[in-house]
Amino acid sequence: MRQNFIFTSESVSEGHPDKVADQISDAIVDLMLAKDPEARIACETMTTTQLVVLAGEIRCKPMFDETREDWAGNGYWAPGAKEEIEQTVRDVVREIGYAQDGFHWERFRFENFLHGQSAHIAQGVDADEASEKDEGAGDQGIMFGFACDETPDLMPATLDYSHKILQQLADDRKSGKADFLEPDAKSQVTLKFENGKPVACTAIVVSTQHKPGYDTGEQGAELNAYVKGVVADILPAELLSDETIYHINPTGKFEIGGPDGDAGLTGRKIIVDTYGGAAPHGGGAFSGKDPTKVDRSAAYIARYLAKNIVAGGFATRCTIQLSYAIGVSHPLSIYVDTHGTCADGVTDEALEHAIRSIQGLRGLTPRGIREKLQLNRPIYRTSAAYGHFGRQAVEGLFPWEETNLVEELKSALTVAA
Repeated sequence: MRQNFIFTSESVSEGHPDKVADQISDAIVDLMLAKDPEARIACETMTTTQLVVLAGEIRCKPMFDETREDWAGNGYWAPGAKEEIEQTVRDVVREIGYAQDGFHWERFRFENFLHGQSAHIAQGVDADEASEKDEGAGDQGIMFGFACDETPDLMPATLDYSHKILQQLADDRKSGKADFLEPDAKSQVTLKFENGKPVACTAIVVSTQHKPGYDTGEQGAELNAYVKGVVADILPAELLSDETIYHINPTGKFEIGGPDGDAGLTGRKIIVDTYGGAAPHGGGAFSGKDPTKVDRSAAYIARYLAKNIVAGGFATRCTIQLSYAIGVSHPLSIYVDTHGTCADGVTDEALEHAIRSIQGLRGLTPRGIREKLQLNRPIYRTSAAYGHFGRQAVEGLFPWEETNLVEELKSALTVAA
């Protein structure tokens, strides 16, 4: 692993059009899981000027039941279900802060093309007690988890700081402290590493939508000074210097933003959602998917495992890969790479064996993962902006960020030795 290098990660705000789509999709997941913990959801969202479109496959009997013949003219939809979905979507857009001419939470046109889950997918995924068939993975694929000791949250520093800059901008916009800001924004942090540790910030990029007039003159200077102040609050002081280069709204005016400025789609910010390019990615998005989809749940358990390995002092950097086949319960492979940072007496192979041997993980089957992390709950919309990882595990949210597996890993490694 290289020890001396310069590395960059980016983040996007909750008002970025792709993140608007992600949050809407996950709000639909939460809505249906709240009504049926065994619901199946694959909800895609598209946003553009004054338009939001939903598409995908669902199974949630309290809202949509293909076994019923008559829903009083609603097809398979329960009375009021369509209206509840639309209101949920509008509430998300309102809470983000869009009340603009080009995208207004009350006035955008809404289209709902959600329909029933494919029976051919369901037959491979659902458990069958009569035949003792366990629940299978919702799709084939590879999923990665990662952790490192660059920040207290055990996340890559470049991404961690990028997220936190935009979170602060959003908090200040909503509180009125920075009322000249609008919801759409992007950030980018470039750090210089020596001996594997960040030693200097070489560049900061922040592009933020703003109210008219805040691109030039005194108002433009106010916005620039405000952003630099946020950066100074987020990054450790020793990383910033007179040599740090700032690019704040480098194209100039940024008044047209969000879905009015660019169409948004669910699942287009998978690197922002995960590790900012510091680790591999299997290619599957998270938002809009219920936790039977291993794109989501297996990526969460992989992060949980990697974080506990680093938190337990077994390594300072860890990448984990899991792989699955659709309809098959157990992973096809478990791979651990600590990039040469293992503690004395610990090996990557020993960590793989320890993971397989921990009973509480139930072999990393889809149901075992969901039960271990209690994923069949409406906890996902909060994850859809500012990263799925590196967040505080509080009030039942982000259970994959807990570090409560350390002692079991230690015991499993001791037995293996």
